[in-house]
Formats: sequence, C-alpha cells, structure tokens
Amino acid sequence: MLTRTVSALAVALATLAGCDTIQSDFSQFTESFSPPTPAEAAQWAADPNDRENARRGTVLLANAPWGGAAPYLKMYRLYAEDSLDPLVRAAALQALGRHGDASDAPLVAKSLASPFRQVRLAAAKALQRLHDPSVADTLWPRLVDRAEDSDIRTEIAIALGQYPTPAVFQALVAALSQRELAVNIASLDSLRTITGQNYGIEEDEWLGYYASTSTPFAAGRTYLYPTFVRELDVWDHLVFWMPVSFESPNTPIGLKVLGVRRTDDTTGDTTDASTPQQPATPETGAAQPKSSP
Repeated sequence: MLTRTVSALAVALATLAGCDTIQSDFSQFTESFSPPTPAEAAQWAADPNDRENARRGTVLLANAPWGGAAPYLKMYRLYAEDSLDPLVRAAALQALGRHGDASDAPLVAKSLASPFRQVRLAAAKALQRLHDPSVADTLWPRLVDRAEDSDIRTEIAIALGQYPTPAVFQALVAALSQRELAVNIASLDSLRTITGQNYGIEEDEWLGYYASTSTPFAAGRTYLYPTFVRELDVWDHLVFWMPVSFESPNTPIGLKVLGVRRTDDTTGDTTDASTPQQPATPETGAAQPKSSP
C-alpha cells in the first residue's frame, strides 16, 4: 500500500511540474525502500553491455561488507586494468582499496597516470588503504607535479603519510609552498605523521630539522587512512530500519603494526594495543616493538 501511494504521488507531481527531475527523485525515494539484492548488484557489475550497470553494480559491491569475495576481487582487478569506461575503472579502484590486498597497490598505482581525473582521484584514495613501499616513488612525483589537479595532489599527500623515506619527506616539504591550502594542510599532516614533529608550514624549519638528525623518522606515528563522517540528518532518523554507521580510520592493508588490527580482520595478531610501539621503518615497512626498560 505504501509503495503504491508513493508511486502515485511521484507520477502526479511529475505531471504537474512537467519535470523529469522530480520523477527521478521520487523514483530514487521508492528504491530506497527496496534496495538491490546482492544477486542484482553482482549481475549489474558483470553486465558487459551496459556500462552504467557495471559502474553501479561495482559501487554497490565495493561498499558491501561481503564485496571482498574472490570472484568479485577478480572482477575488480580486471576492470581496473582493462575497462575503457573511466567511471567503471574508478569504481573498481575504489573496490580494490576497500577489499584488495597489498599486492594490488602496484596495479592501482598505474592509474595515477590515467588521462581521466576520476580514475586518478580514485587511485590516490585507494592507495591510502593499500601499503606497498614500491609505490612510494610513483606517488611523490605526482605530488610535486603542479599540473596535477589539486584535489588529487591532496589525496596523494595523505597517502604519503605511510611512507617515511627521504624522497617522500622532501616532496612533502616542497608541497608546503604550493598555492592550494588543502595540499599544504595534507602535506603538513603527513610530515607530522612520518616524523612526529611539527614545524608548521615553514619549509626551512623542516629542512633544518632533517639536516640536524640522522634519525628523522624515529618519533613517527602510526599512519591511519582517513574516513568519511558527517552529521546525521532528518532522513537518517526517518529511515530507522537502515541505521547509518561510519567506518573508523585504520591502518592500510600491508602495513604491519603490532597491536593494531583492521576493523574487518577477525584473525591475526592479538598483541595488546597498549604495548608501546615504534613507527614503521622505511626499510621494512613494519613497526618494531620497543625494548623493555
């Protein structure tokens, strides 16, 4: 009865306003009461004849907790490598960032050279969640390339916070002088993470610190990828049967840190998270426990 009422109202308003947008909005409203099933999402994602279905299905799978099944991962990797549609490729990169593993990082990093900004942006965000030291030298040159879009440089600066290496340090310091404030802030935050120091946006101070010590990364902090959080709105409270939950920042796949576990990891190290730790080292990418006093 409710679905019939909403549908009738949508048709009436669309006719009255003579606008397809209203009809489209109410169509999305009615769809929220019956979201696609997992089978429908998978069928859309694997649709070879409809790129919009492929994009929509891949996005749905990427955001599903069960979207990391082996057949889906195989499809994401195929799309990330070979899809001719930039939106489908971007969706596949997003999916790999959420469900892939460290071995996917080089594949994702290739897309930083894509001619499509949607693909480059998706790759930069995915690399915040996948750790492989081999991609650091692909990331930092894009940060100092001022021809790159500023929002992509911002996401790259964030991703570099997991790689405490001399080249990354120099690139982040150089980015402090770029014109875009978002790039400056992201670079400064990553510098704080890899060094444990805070010299603001003063390049000379950072360079002076680096020259004054043989262990510039000794006090670095554990890198956590950022997540999206917003205020709940009226709609969130009205649709009480679909509670909103937000992902917490976490360590990237491939970055081994004692005592820290990804939210979706149900196995592995059970070391007490309160154990004092040292940051990941550029040589090993793994954190080493401090010796007992």
